[in-house]
Amino acid sequence: MKITTLLLALLFVVTACKEQSNEKKYQLDALIALKTPGNEAVEYGLKEISKGGAIYLEADEKLPLTIRRNVSDGSITVTLKAEENLYFNFKQLLHTSFKHEDCQFYMPGFWYRRNLRSPDRAPSFHTSDSWTVREDRLSAPMTAIFNEVSETFTSVMRIDDFRHEALATHTAGEVIVSGKTSIGYTGFENLEGESAISFGFPYQETPRTYIRKLTLAEPVEAFHYLPEGTLMELTWQIREGKAADFSDFVRQMWEYGFDTWRPEPVETGFSDSFVKETLSRFFTSSYVNDKPLIFNSGEWLQVATCEPNGRAEVGFVGRVLLNAFNALEYGAQHGRQDLITNSYAVFSSYLENGFTPNGFFREFVNFDNDSETDVYSIRRQSEGIYAILHFLQYEKNNGRAYPEWEERITWILQQFLLLQHEDGSFPRKFRDDLRRVDSTGGSTPSATLPLVMASSYFNNDHYLQAAKRTVDYLEKEIISKADYFSSTLDANCEDKEASLYASTATYYLALVSSGEEQQRYADLTRKSAYFALSWYYVWDVPFAPGQMIGDIGFKTRGWGNVSVENNHIDVFIFEFGSVLKWLSKRYNEPRFLQFLAVISSSMRQLLPFEGHLCGVAKSGFYPEVVQHTHWDYGRNGKGFYNNIFAPGWTVASLWELLTPERTEQFLQSSQTPRKSKKDEIPST
Repeated sequence: MKITTLLLALLFVVTACKEQSNEKKYQLDALIALKTPGNEAVEYGLKEISKGGAIYLEADEKLPLTIRRNVSDGSITVTLKAEENLYFNFKQLLHTSFKHEDCQFYMPGFWYRRNLRSPDRAPSFHTSDSWTVREDRLSAPMTAIFNEVSETFTSVMRIDDFRHEALATHTAGEVIVSGKTSIGYTGFENLEGESAISFGFPYQETPRTYIRKLTLAEPVEAFHYLPEGTLMELTWQIREGKAADFSDFVRQMWEYGFDTWRPEPVETGFSDSFVKETLSRFFTSSYVNDKPLIFNSGEWLQVATCEPNGRAEVGFVGRVLLNAFNALEYGAQHGRQDLITNSYAVFSSYLENGFTPNGFFREFVNFDNDSETDVYSIRRQSEGIYAILHFLQYEKNNGRAYPEWEERITWILQQFLLLQHEDGSFPRKFRDDLRRVDSTGGSTPSATLPLVMASSYFNNDHYLQAAKRTVDYLEKEIISKADYFSSTLDANCEDKEASLYASTATYYLALVSSGEEQQRYADLTRKSAYFALSWYYVWDVPFAPGQMIGDIGFKTRGWGNVSVENNHIDVFIFEFGSVLKWLSKRYNEPRFLQFLAVISSSMRQLLPFEGHLCGVAKSGFYPEVVQHTHWDYGRNGKGFYNNIFAPGWTVASLWELLTPERTEQFLQSSQTPRKSKKDEIPST
């Protein structure tokens, strides 16, 4: 399994591909490992031998298979034919001639730069400067290396229909897969100071395999059965080019992956109205009204029961206040008095009992054990303000005013201004007395959203200036450095939400700007959007029979991986759909709109309703931790969910996806004259 050591020790004579005199020549090494069950595998170095105009890969001794390799127009096609029954793992290395120390690395949806924001218990350069991983960990099955000195890049992407997956009895060491799989591996290696792209079939993971959150395990090498007389064809595609910086490199790689796989929408037959009607069942089934705070129970639920609990969380995974607003709006639209009454009760309870002594939201309260957090986050507070401002604007549009709520929100916003650092960033976590607990700025863009909204709602330029300062920080420290990290609260690493929030934040400021200023914000929105898009799958991961979500026909395209620490996919999208639609129009980029159609259609697949529960216990409780690769959040593994989940945020995310341009409408509405009539505040 130590490819580098073996290849260098054997001193392979690397020959160039000779199909055509004008063909690009690549420096490729090859190796095959053969395993006899019950014995350790034996590895053989391979050399290129020309026979009758074709190129074969042969070892120094006769092997029980023939291997033919053709390289043409950047495409590598390898054909293996077994002369007897055998188990194999085929490996290749593409030399880049780049100095390893000059390079940054990219495996979409998993590896960005050197993953140095991630801890040493997750895949990162902290543990090793050479990594290979299963292809199904990645939003596109590719590895790309960017040389920052020469501003050039090289990538290798696997091309296959990826229909098959098989189980393996072990997760480490040499394992024989139990049937046919399409999953290979990809990655990068440091070959005595030179960067090389490592790829092959079936999968392997080195120097460690990542099995669950912050848990690295022993490496794994899989062997595939090839019966006598059977042919197998494997194809990869090489691409080389130039990029101005890592951001431009990621943009090109995403466009390349999208254009190669051309993902199409997933036909479910579930209309927007049907999805919302189904999700609205969560509002009633999760309702808890016997506590000092009234809320929809949407966090730490058991998948097997979906029974409510006493954990009330304002933002992040619970999204109590946003769900209350969505239920109110939906109830009014569809004559659902039960939803209207319940929603007002939620808002009233939080107005009365939902604030800390210093006036922040009580972010997380656990009535089951009579505890609550005393460390607060800029993200949860921001998400709470966001929801309340939507509620207040909605009510104001209908002639109702809530001065007490406005005073509460104004107070929190004033505390925000005190928390903001001179560079424009916000601390990730803090205490009620404003002492910083985590001063890092990765969560800063979450604060931009309510600041822009508040500047419009309250007609207060101080909030707008604070929002602009956040983007000054984002541009300087995050977007220009292509360093998106730690926006989520249960991990401290490179993550999807950091780039998604950055793109959404700059979109907000673009909406309230004009001229050159608006163009600056729009360009930042587009640049960060490519990073967010890179986390979303453009291909369909295969599942083995018996892996539940595969058995029900689930397709991964359009779903996003979460972070380096959390290798599962989910439906985190919220307003990013509106961002993509806006960018597509502004920059005349059809890919954004096309992929939004994929995302919107695909994220409906696991909608649970009677007869189509998709592995959860109740209708409307949309799944959260969808485990799509060899990794688990704690239980069950690929093809299943973890045993606990947080449908509070999944319902809110899909609801916003299906409520496009909500912020644009808010900003337009808050800048127009109000109704003069003020109805009485409805009793709860």
